[in-house]
Amino acid sequence: MALSAADLQKRHGMEGAPDPFAPALEEYVEPRSKTVKQELDTDSHQAFPSLASAPAAKSVTQSAWGASNGPRIKPIINRQPVFTDSFTLGTVELTSKDNKPVTLGEIIKQVMAKYKVKVEASGNQRGRQTTFHLRAESQRELDKAKRMLLALLSPVETFNVAAPISTIPAIIGPKGATLKQVRDQTGARIEIPPKDSVNGAANGHAAGDDEDEEPSVQITVTGPKPLALEAVDFINQIIASKTFRSTQRIRDISPNVLPFILARKSVYEAAAQGGELKLQSSQFEITASGEREGVHRAVDLIKADIAELSSGLTAIKISLPKRQHRLLVDKGAQAVMVKSNCAVVVNFDDPSDEIAVWGRSADLPSGLSAVMEQANSKYIHEFPLPGPVTLSKQLLEYMNRIDYPKTLSEKHAGVSIFTPTPVTIERAHSLVIDIVGDKPAVDAVVRQVSEFIGKLIGATKEVSIDWLTHRIINGKNAKKIKQFHDTYNVLVYFPSESAEQSSVLLVYDPFSKAASPSPDDKARSLDEVTKELTRMAKEAADVKSEALQVEKRWHEAIIGQGGTTLNAIIGEDKALSIKFGLDAGDSATENTILVRGASADVSRATKEILQIVESAKNDEIVNSYSTEFDIDREYVGRVVGAQGAGINKLRDQLGVRVDVLDEVEDKESGKKKKAVHHKSKVKITGRKENVEEAQKRIHAQIEKLADETSEILQIPNKYHSGLIGQSGNVHPRYNRGKYVVRLEENYSVKITFPRQSTENGEGKTREQLKLDEVLIKGGKKGVAGAKAELLDAVEYEKETNNILKFTVPTRSVARILGKGGKSINEIKDTTDAQIDVEKVTEDQTNITVRGTKKAINAAKTAILVIADQVAEEITVTIPIDNKYHRTLIGSGGQGLKDLVSRCGGSSDPKVLANLIRFPRQGDPSNDVRLRGEPAIVNKLKVELEKAVVTLRDRVVIALEVPAGQHRALIGRGGQHLNELQDRTGAQIQFPGSRSYAQVGEAENAADFGDVDPANIVKVTGPRAACERAVDALKQSVKVAAPDVVTSTIPVPLKYYHVISQQGQFFRTLRNFGVQVDQSVQAQKPELPTRPVSSSAPSARIDEEENPDAPEAEWEVVPNYENAEEGDSVWTLKARDQTGLERAEKLVNEAIEHAKTMTFVGFLTLPDRSTFPRIVGSKGANVMRIRNETGADVHVSRENNTIVIIGSESNITAAKNAVMRFASGRPRRQQHD
Repeated sequence: MALSAADLQKRHGMEGAPDPFAPALEEYVEPRSKTVKQELDTDSHQAFPSLASAPAAKSVTQSAWGASNGPRIKPIINRQPVFTDSFTLGTVELTSKDNKPVTLGEIIKQVMAKYKVKVEASGNQRGRQTTFHLRAESQRELDKAKRMLLALLSPVETFNVAAPISTIPAIIGPKGATLKQVRDQTGARIEIPPKDSVNGAANGHAAGDDEDEEPSVQITVTGPKPLALEAVDFINQIIASKTFRSTQRIRDISPNVLPFILARKSVYEAAAQGGELKLQSSQFEITASGEREGVHRAVDLIKADIAELSSGLTAIKISLPKRQHRLLVDKGAQAVMVKSNCAVVVNFDDPSDEIAVWGRSADLPSGLSAVMEQANSKYIHEFPLPGPVTLSKQLLEYMNRIDYPKTLSEKHAGVSIFTPTPVTIERAHSLVIDIVGDKPAVDAVVRQVSEFIGKLIGATKEVSIDWLTHRIINGKNAKKIKQFHDTYNVLVYFPSESAEQSSVLLVYDPFSKAASPSPDDKARSLDEVTKELTRMAKEAADVKSEALQVEKRWHEAIIGQGGTTLNAIIGEDKALSIKFGLDAGDSATENTILVRGASADVSRATKEILQIVESAKNDEIVNSYSTEFDIDREYVGRVVGAQGAGINKLRDQLGVRVDVLDEVEDKESGKKKKAVHHKSKVKITGRKENVEEAQKRIHAQIEKLADETSEILQIPNKYHSGLIGQSGNVHPRYNRGKYVVRLEENYSVKITFPRQSTENGEGKTREQLKLDEVLIKGGKKGVAGAKAELLDAVEYEKETNNILKFTVPTRSVARILGKGGKSINEIKDTTDAQIDVEKVTEDQTNITVRGTKKAINAAKTAILVIADQVAEEITVTIPIDNKYHRTLIGSGGQGLKDLVSRCGGSSDPKVLANLIRFPRQGDPSNDVRLRGEPAIVNKLKVELEKAVVTLRDRVVIALEVPAGQHRALIGRGGQHLNELQDRTGAQIQFPGSRSYAQVGEAENAADFGDVDPANIVKVTGPRAACERAVDALKQSVKVAAPDVVTSTIPVPLKYYHVISQQGQFFRTLRNFGVQVDQSVQAQKPELPTRPVSSSAPSARIDEEENPDAPEAEWEVVPNYENAEEGDSVWTLKARDQTGLERAEKLVNEAIEHAKTMTFVGFLTLPDRSTFPRIVGSKGANVMRIRNETGADVHVSRENNTIVIIGSESNITAAKNAVMRFASGRPRRQQHD
């Protein structure tokens, strides 16, 4: 529908103005198919007719202040920047709404009402074009208005883009970001087929064609024509950037042609002009990859050569002994090609002795000569494996398992060993190993293989065990199977799971030092292992098969996406075999499902499969209900949500599927057509009740969106941070609107504050906001409520947002802030004020305080108090040698604390750190800084100087003290050492202490040159004090004890933790002067783990036995079930025989006691709330239970289970005692 200028004037309220359009515009009714698109001529009067001419203006008398009379001062005017754009449409398609025609003026009004933009339109009859001029205050508003005009005025068309599969991820982008950007920018609908619907034939060719490039996907782009074309260009740019390189494959090349192609590799690489060529011959395939044009040239040349060679080659077949075929493959075949330009084709799976020589007729004679020469170039020995064939297969299997051929080839350079192929092994009656090389080397290998085979005669055996039980046997008995080699010298080889073979190979290890040459010993060992494996197989499972008949259409539900459901049915052990359709066996149909495995697993899997099928049938019935309805297209984006969040939420909550369609069905023709872009169809599928609820929610959301309005509040930017607060919190003292998020939730609105300022003065947000604007968007009622509360908050901010600025000396800032901001944070918390610190100069720092008047005054007072304290302080620096610093500081800073206390200072660590500061460790400086009140600083200076004088008179004297006596001289916690130092006034440094090396070298160090440094003790201090300390140490040193006496006791590893008692046992032995060395220590955890069992616990404590006790579970199992095997030899070292005998007695008694600890009880309580009562003060209750019952009680710190170890009667008594403490009942009195 076309409009005249008069119509446009009426629509825009400009009736009476001159008509800017040619009158002939009303006669334009030609069909769009005949529209001729012309270039826009901006100078054409017909395209842009001028308005009615105005009367000629009279000449104005030139002012004396004009430009000709001197410079002119221009007024400064702040103008808002204006963004403009123009575009021309050759066809304007106007749609109808509610069966009423929509005019161009109505559309322009709709665009101008929605966006802050001015739109003008002008028409050209000859060019049959309409030009639109747009002006806006921001580029974003201009772009949005332009897209909306194009969408409303352009015809909706569909375009297809063929995209290679490899480019689809780039088109979609991470999490759909790129695709979303294209959709948002153009408004076009872009449909990409699902991944599972794309296959190798997606580009219209068979997937198996030799020359196929990667398959392509048809992407559908639908929308207004200009926007749809823009989206297509965007997609094509992505495709072009990702397809610069190409890969092509030529498959199924004939074996007789492929050698000739491989020989011309350099020719193809030159044709590719830098493109990388990768040639593979193992699967008769050539792959060319690299720059697209170069790959095409190389592939075209390869195809031409293949066509020529396929028709130009002939073959001659000759017979050669099978052993000589080994010399005509790989390097041998290449040598024949180089010599004769002929190819030799060998098939090792062919039982005949024939080989084929291919080439051109003229080259075949030289080819035959080259083949014969190569076939006789090396000596070949056929080594027959001893039979029958079953034994030969066993020997060959063992040789392959230990890589024996490879080992021999590496040991004998120039010799190659070839074993039969799997196909040959299956159908051969005898097996032969080919040994190729120079005759002397081959003869040496033959002798070694003969010796090896001789050791294996009678040393192999096969045991038939169902392959489904192999994993179970290995899982439960892995340790035992490994021990077969130690016990019987037998190796066990299970076949791989993928082979599904039931034969297990047993080999009597011929390389073991313990191997016996006796055939009887070999047979006896193999028989014993066979019995053990057979027993394990019987314990593992009784295997059965069960065939189910299930319609083929339900098989996919059983398998699940990516085989996930089937994996869950099979289980982690994978001891089940489930096959579908014809793979289930010869008598199977496409509906057959064969389940094979352990009886229990087969029954379980069968039950689960039938349940899955039943559920799939029910889902098909339940989810068959669907409904369709229309919604305005402008609401589709909000209903669908960002990246589908809206419909995904409905799917997750209600279990329905929501599809939004732009196609509707034409009831007359029965065909689908594109819908008018004002409406979209929504289809919901699922359970009826859920579908109705989803429809209800969507309609409610649309009604809410229809009621949506927005309002911009003028709030000065300086109050925004106070309103927002940290993490969206409004000022904490404003209790009526505590959080912006809560305000949004209460009124169902969205509140947007401007972000960083841009060049044009607008906030950097999605909406175009100025710095002093706040946007509230939502329902009318909600917007009004949120507005009222937000304005109240602004008034509160005006009252509380007082600012006070003052300066403080820069040197006081560190004290004001405190370590890690502790001081300043305390002031903030106490006064409820905001404080900012800004350094201005080296001497002055600005402090800015915000808050109520009371708060800022209190904060200022607190800050100035600290600043005044710093102003009164004096700073003194004393040079003290670095070597004295540690002594002055003392252990843990105690020396400084005592010094400051003597001088009348505070012992507060915070004050102390500011008062005295020594250089950091590693700093070579000797300066010690004192800062504080003048009286205290002066006293500290005098005391430090006295201490330094004393330290300078200090001497260092060395003394020999056996290292074994150092611990006794130091005492527990250094008690003896501190007493000695206090008594003598000297400092004593033992080797290994942190200050040992810092005290310097002893003056008598030369006297101890031959003494072990570990035995030298240093004594420091005044000479008289040092001499007193040396005399005291000499008197304390004990005479060297005589040689120690030793004894050994074997202790089973499984008793280690019971005997050691977490090291208490060894401490007891040390009291007798006995040290223990252990050959091996236990590696397993101290406490036994609770066995995992699906059955109920062996016992349960209920309310009848103890009504006050909490409900608990009690399970008893034998102890030492999975304990470590073997013994640890304990070596006891004692000073005398008496101590040794006492230690031996204790160890033997501990072993006997451990033997009685035969059971483990696991007591699981509902929670840990009763554990403090059970443990008692410092473990008193647990110790009491241990003493009374003789059982070990371990209370876990990680779970609710208490572990009790002992005899069966003892752990029962201990359990009852624990339950009494748990219930809070007093302990029963014991009577004799």
